Amino acid sequence: MVTKNLLINCSNPCQRTSNSYFCGMHFLKKRDIQIASCAVVLFLIFSCEGLFQQETDNEPLARVGNTYLYKADIKPLLGDAMTDQDSISFVTNYVNNWAVKQLLFSKAQINLSEDQITEFDRLVTNYRVDLFTRAYKEALVLSGEDTTITASQLQRFYELEKENFVLKEKLVQLRFIELPQQFLNKEEVKEKLKRFNEEDLVYLDSVGVQFRKLNFNDSLWVSVSRVIREIPPISYENEGRYLKKSQFFELEDSIGVYLGKVSNVLAINEIAPLSYIEPTIRQVLLNRRKLDYMRRLETEILDEAVKQNEFEVYEKDE
Repeated sequence: MVTKNLLINCSNPCQRTSNSYFCGMHFLKKRDIQIASCAVVLFLIFSCEGLFQQETDNEPLARVGNTYLYKADIKPLLGDAMTDQDSISFVTNYVNNWAVKQLLFSKAQINLSEDQITEFDRLVTNYRVDLFTRAYKEALVLSGEDTTITASQLQRFYELEKENFVLKEKLVQLRFIELPQQFLNKEEVKEKLKRFNEEDLVYLDSVGVQFRKLNFNDSLWVSVSRVIREIPPISYENEGRYLKKSQFFELEDSIGVYLGKVSNVLAINEIAPLSYIEPTIRQVLLNRRKLDYMRRLETEILDEAVKQNEFEVYEKDE
């Protein structure tokens, strides 16, 4: 059983004088040794009985002044995979770090100026309020906001703002296949990928399990950077040779053989197609709707508070 005399006594032996700061530094070094030795004894006792098994969680592990660290504060941090030795080491370090922070905090309150302390208290209060209000508003938005964006809304926004969606990267539409180097029917696959009628697509689907990669959706716009990642023989230096409208290419490297047919191309500075930027537009519309909802929410909260006589603004006499 851990008794009170095992608690870490970290009260300040130094009187508050003009040199209290330097006295505090000496005190920290002395106490750090005391903290470490007490913690080791404490956790050796725990390890013999099973860590945190014999004692209640509300018993203190350490004290700095009038501030206590309890077993319940540390228990959730201990992983199930930790050995007894790992647990003792972790908790010892945690207690020491906790004590140093508490001691420094205490010294800071003594040695910092009143103006600094007042400013820090104001910042802490504001930050706490911001955290709570932001979390509450997000919860209200999630519960009450309409997240449905229709195709007509997307189209209307696109038509109004399309001049702002200028491409900064070339886009292509293509179908391609990556074959293993030892693939036997390469010529037949090439012919069917070029022609690509309904029967060709059925055949390619039937043997697609033998391909390393495939993409038959040539209505999808893809950036050049994505193509370069998927087809390593194509680079920024040579993409102009292979990524041209109606171009068929066959490339090879040490990994495989790449067959591709480009259907269409959009150059840099052209207007991005709606299908390509639809996710961006959807997010913009959702963000705008969210801001509008929050403004209405804030207005309603103020109005209700005024009606309930919970909020009023005092007018100064002229």
